[in-house]
Amino acid sequence: MTDTTDLLGSEAWAGKIYLDGWRAGRGGAADTVEPATGESLGSIGLATSDDVREAATVAATAQREWAARKPEERAAVLRRAGLLWEQHADEVGSWIIRETGAIPPKAGLETHIAANECFEASALPTHPQGEILATNEDRWSFARRRPLGVVGVIAPFNFPLILSIRAVAPALALGNAVLLKPDPRTTVAGGVTIARVLEEAGLPRGLFALLPGGADVGTAIVEAPEVRTVAFTGSTAAGRAIGEIAARHLKPVHLELGGNNAMIVLAGADLDAAASAAAFGSFMHQGQICMTTGRHLVHESIHDDYVAKLAEKARNLPVGNPAADQVALGPIIDEKQRDRILDLVERSTQAGARVEAGGTAEGLFMKPTVLTGLADDTPAWRDEIFGPVAPVRSFSTLDEAVEIVNASEYGLSVSILGDVGEAMKLADRIDSGKVHINEQTVSDEANAPFGGTKNSGNGTRIGGAAANIESFTETQWVTVRPEIAPYPF
Repeated sequence: MTDTTDLLGSEAWAGKIYLDGWRAGRGGAADTVEPATGESLGSIGLATSDDVREAATVAATAQREWAARKPEERAAVLRRAGLLWEQHADEVGSWIIRETGAIPPKAGLETHIAANECFEASALPTHPQGEILATNEDRWSFARRRPLGVVGVIAPFNFPLILSIRAVAPALALGNAVLLKPDPRTTVAGGVTIARVLEEAGLPRGLFALLPGGADVGTAIVEAPEVRTVAFTGSTAAGRAIGEIAARHLKPVHLELGGNNAMIVLAGADLDAAASAAAFGSFMHQGQICMTTGRHLVHESIHDDYVAKLAEKARNLPVGNPAADQVALGPIIDEKQRDRILDLVERSTQAGARVEAGGTAEGLFMKPTVLTGLADDTPAWRDEIFGPVAPVRSFSTLDEAVEIVNASEYGLSVSILGDVGEAMKLADRIDSGKVHINEQTVSDEANAPFGGTKNSGNGTRIGGAAANIESFTETQWVTVRPEIAPYPF
């Protein structure tokens, strides 16, 4: 491992993709823009479908040698990568702040989890990967897990580092090669940093390709014959499109999609603590998180007080440039996303919702917003907002709360605040990939299974040894006899 003090300073990567080394992409180059200021932070390379096809061919060749390496050799690369994330946390964090509009604690969380993802992945090469099967024949019978080959990873803009590395690291550790398509808006934080860390960690050339680009690049990754599976994180609409393409090519896909996550606040809950959890759940990273608290369902006995406390917090949370000021919220990623959020708020107020706080934006800086007076079909209640908006409704009975929560087309994360006994009973009735009692909806750990139900994805596909081995290896049946078996022919 090279002892570097500056991971990105040489800018050998500027305007380039990573395909068997840094090179110009066939798609040219583009600026990466700081949403808080509109300034260019640098240049990234753009790939085309031809780059994808070349990268897939290179990766398939490199993967065979990588899979044959001793487990301890693959583990060592991932351990070094984890140490590099820790060593360069400040440098990488500064890019996350400026490129994604994140506040420093969010950037720190990304680098911390990136390191942990690599450390967790470093244990996978020596994890048991098979079982001995019972057999009626005079033989040994085994089921063993083997690398798939080449894995495609398509990641979004909001947590670009975490949502890339959580698939890249285990896939590599288990003997695969990886083609990564990050969002072009956050390619440095969610792609260039990964390529540079893996370079410095000693990953052999050809095993990892960085291929930023548009939908055509994503399609090419799914369609490449060498790519055996795709891990996709993004919107439900885009996930459906990826799934349809993969199905035509008989490939499994691991889809982590949108969410309209509910926080249930039970009667008797500590209102001050609940309002704090609620504000974090709805406003952290401007609400641009798949696990964001998008629906607040509050017992009718405390509804008004809860709204008052949450609205007060919303009015007092500072919004601004996180690279220059100490703020709680930074900018929305771009104008298109901001306009979509404002449109949802406007259509909701036209349908009868009331704005208790916020509801406006200055440039890309949107004020934390609290809405009440919502119905089942109010856009801000029904749809995923992906912005700093907290819609609040009341419920009277636990049966009603369950019915309202489960009525959503999404099933990613649910929070229940209040009495643990009641919360446990509720949790057994909730259709959701994750349930957090006395916590808000946003939570992620490298060793924990992560996934959603219904339109939030096709189940737990990432996190923890079992899920990662299931996702990034395939089962092979092997039998062994001491001598050639007799046959009647």
